Amino acid sequence: MNPLPNEWAIKHRADSCAVTQRPFVPGEYFYTLLYHDTDGYRREDLSEEAWEKRNENIRPFSFWKSRYEPLPSKPAEPVPKENAEQLFRRLMSSKNPPANACYVLAAMLERKRVLKQVKTESYDGGRRVLIYEQGTTGDVFVVPDPQLRLDELETVQNEVVQLLQNATP
Repeated sequence: MNPLPNEWAIKHRADSCAVTQRPFVPGEYFYTLLYHDTDGYRREDLSEEAWEKRNENIRPFSFWKSRYEPLPSKPAEPVPKENAEQLFRRLMSSKNPPANACYVLAAMLERKRVLKQVKTESYDGGRRVLIYEQGTTGDVFVVPDPQLRLDELETVQNEVVQLLQNATP
Protein backbone atom coordinates (compact mmCIF):
# COMPACT_ATOMS: atom_id res chain seq x y z
CA MET A 1 0.00 0.00 0.00
CA ASN A 2 1.26 3.42 -0.92
CA PRO A 3 1.05 5.85 2.03
CA LEU A 4 0.88 8.97 -0.16
CA PRO A 5 -1.34 8.11 -3.14
CA ASN A 6 -0.68 10.60 -5.93
CA GLU A 7 -0.06 13.58 -3.62
CA TRP A 8 3.40 14.42 -4.92
CA ALA A 9 2.51 16.38 -8.03
CA ILE A 10 4.43 19.45 -6.87
CA LYS A 11 4.97 22.42 -9.16
CA HIS A 12 8.41 23.38 -10.47
CA ARG A 13 10.73 25.82 -8.75
CA ALA A 14 9.55 29.36 -9.36
CA ASP A 15 11.65 32.03 -11.03
CA SER A 16 10.22 34.72 -8.72
CA CYS A 17 9.17 35.12 -5.10
CA ALA A 18 5.62 33.92 -4.33
CA VAL A 19 5.02 36.94 -2.05
CA THR A 20 6.82 39.89 -3.66
CA GLN A 21 6.71 38.61 -7.29
CA ARG A 22 10.30 39.86 -7.63
CA PRO A 23 12.33 37.65 -10.01
CA PHE A 24 15.17 35.72 -8.39
CA VAL A 25 18.71 36.67 -9.38
CA PRO A 26 21.22 33.92 -10.29
CA GLY A 27 23.14 32.92 -7.16
CA GLU A 28 20.51 34.38 -4.80
CA TYR A 29 19.42 32.30 -1.83
CA PHE A 30 15.72 31.59 -1.43
CA TYR A 31 13.49 29.35 0.68
CA THR A 32 11.24 26.54 -0.53
CA LEU A 33 8.23 25.80 1.68
CA LEU A 34 6.04 22.71 1.27
CA TYR A 35 2.55 22.75 2.71
CA HIS A 36 0.45 19.60 3.01
CA ASP A 37 -3.11 20.53 2.07
CA THR A 38 -6.17 18.35 1.52
CA ASP A 39 -5.37 18.27 -2.22
CA GLY A 40 -1.72 17.23 -1.72
CA TYR A 41 1.45 19.27 -1.47
CA ARG A 42 1.69 22.97 -2.30
CA ARG A 43 5.05 24.63 -2.93
CA GLU A 44 6.02 28.25 -2.30
CA ASP A 45 9.41 29.77 -3.12
CA LEU A 46 10.24 32.86 -1.07
CA SER A 47 13.00 35.43 -1.28
CA GLU A 48 15.01 35.97 1.89
CA GLU A 49 13.10 39.24 2.50
CA ALA A 50 9.73 37.49 2.26
CA TRP A 51 11.02 34.64 4.45
CA GLU A 52 11.95 37.09 7.21
CA LYS A 53 8.53 38.82 7.04
CA ARG A 54 6.38 35.65 6.88
CA ASN A 55 3.80 34.72 9.50
CA GLU A 56 5.68 32.22 11.66
CA ASN A 57 2.41 30.85 13.04
CA ILE A 58 1.66 29.26 9.67
CA ARG A 59 4.01 26.28 9.63
CA PRO A 60 4.92 24.41 6.45
CA PHE A 61 5.21 20.60 6.33
CA SER A 62 8.86 21.06 5.32
CA PHE A 63 11.18 23.87 4.19
CA TRP A 64 14.78 24.39 3.10
CA LYS A 65 17.13 27.04 1.74
CA SER A 66 18.50 26.79 -1.82
CA ARG A 67 20.51 28.82 -4.26
CA TYR A 68 18.72 29.99 -7.40
CA GLU A 69 20.20 29.14 -10.77
CA PRO A 70 18.16 29.64 -13.95
CA LEU A 71 17.43 26.62 -16.11
CA PRO A 72 20.02 25.98 -18.83
CA SER A 73 18.71 25.68 -22.37
CA LYS A 74 18.36 22.06 -23.42
CA PRO A 75 20.07 20.81 -26.59
CA ALA A 76 17.82 18.75 -28.84
CA GLU A 77 18.32 14.98 -28.66
CA PRO A 78 18.50 13.24 -32.03
CA VAL A 79 16.70 10.11 -30.76
CA PRO A 80 15.17 10.59 -27.33
CA LYS A 81 15.34 7.53 -25.07
CA GLU A 82 13.93 7.27 -21.60
CA ASN A 83 16.69 7.34 -18.98
CA ALA A 84 16.54 6.67 -15.23
CA GLU A 85 15.38 10.22 -14.44
CA GLN A 86 12.64 10.15 -17.08
CA LEU A 87 11.49 6.74 -15.85
CA PHE A 88 11.48 8.04 -12.27
CA ARG A 89 9.43 11.09 -13.28
CA ARG A 90 6.98 8.94 -15.28
CA LEU A 91 6.53 6.47 -12.42
CA MET A 92 6.14 9.24 -9.81
CA SER A 93 3.43 10.94 -11.88
CA SER A 94 1.53 7.70 -12.50
CA LYS A 95 -1.73 6.95 -10.71
CA ASN A 96 -0.23 4.22 -8.50
CA PRO A 97 3.59 4.54 -8.48
CA PRO A 98 5.52 1.39 -7.51
CA ALA A 99 6.98 2.50 -4.17
CA ASN A 100 9.96 0.10 -4.22
CA ALA A 101 11.04 1.00 -7.75
CA CYS A 102 10.62 4.75 -7.11
CA TYR A 103 12.68 4.47 -3.93
CA VAL A 104 15.53 2.61 -5.69
CA LEU A 105 15.46 5.01 -8.67
CA ALA A 106 15.60 7.99 -6.30
CA ALA A 107 18.62 6.44 -4.57
CA MET A 108 20.30 5.84 -7.95
CA LEU A 109 19.63 9.42 -9.05
CA GLU A 110 20.88 10.75 -5.72
CA ARG A 111 24.09 8.77 -6.16
CA LYS A 112 24.50 10.24 -9.67
CA ARG A 113 23.90 13.70 -8.15
CA VAL A 114 20.78 14.26 -10.26
CA LEU A 115 18.56 14.39 -7.17
CA LYS A 116 19.49 15.82 -3.79
CA GLN A 117 17.76 14.66 -0.64
CA VAL A 118 16.83 17.84 1.18
CA LYS A 119 14.75 16.45 4.04
CA THR A 120 13.38 13.33 5.70
CA GLU A 121 10.02 13.65 7.36
CA SER A 122 7.74 11.34 9.32
CA TYR A 123 4.22 11.04 8.02
CA ASP A 124 1.00 9.38 9.14
CA GLY A 125 1.97 7.29 12.15
CA GLY A 126 5.73 7.35 11.74
CA ARG A 127 6.06 6.37 8.06
CA ARG A 128 9.09 8.06 6.56
CA VAL A 129 9.12 10.08 3.37
CA LEU A 130 12.24 11.36 1.66
CA ILE A 131 12.04 14.77 0.00
CA TYR A 132 14.25 15.17 -3.04
CA GLU A 133 14.99 18.19 -5.20
CA GLN A 134 16.24 17.98 -8.77
CA GLY A 135 19.21 20.37 -8.86
CA THR A 136 18.81 22.00 -12.26
CA THR A 137 15.01 22.32 -12.41
CA GLY A 138 14.23 22.61 -8.70
CA ASP A 139 11.45 20.01 -9.06
CA VAL A 140 10.52 18.39 -5.75
CA PHE A 141 9.63 14.73 -5.25
CA VAL A 142 8.21 13.18 -2.10
CA VAL A 143 9.25 9.50 -2.06
CA PRO A 144 7.83 7.13 0.55
CA ASP A 145 10.40 4.90 2.24
CA PRO A 146 9.14 1.34 1.65
CA GLN A 147 11.53 0.08 4.35
CA LEU A 148 13.04 -2.57 2.08
CA ARG A 149 14.78 -5.47 3.69
CA LEU A 150 18.22 -6.47 2.41
CA ASP A 151 16.85 -9.74 1.00
CA GLU A 152 14.32 -7.75 -1.12
CA LEU A 153 16.85 -5.39 -2.65
CA GLU A 154 18.07 -7.63 -5.48
CA THR A 155 14.50 -8.30 -6.67
CA VAL A 156 13.70 -4.59 -6.73
CA GLN A 157 16.96 -3.75 -8.51
CA ASN A 158 16.13 -6.37 -11.16
CA GLU A 159 12.66 -4.84 -11.51
CA VAL A 160 14.20 -1.38 -12.09
CA VAL A 161 16.69 -2.77 -14.64
CA GLN A 162 13.79 -4.45 -16.47
CA LEU A 163 11.80 -1.18 -16.43
CA LEU A 164 14.79 0.71 -17.85
CA GLN A 165 15.37 -1.90 -20.58
CA ASN A 166 11.71 -1.84 -21.61
CA ALA A 167 11.38 1.94 -21.32
CA THR A 168 9.84 3.85 -24.19
CA PRO A 169 9.93 7.60 -24.69
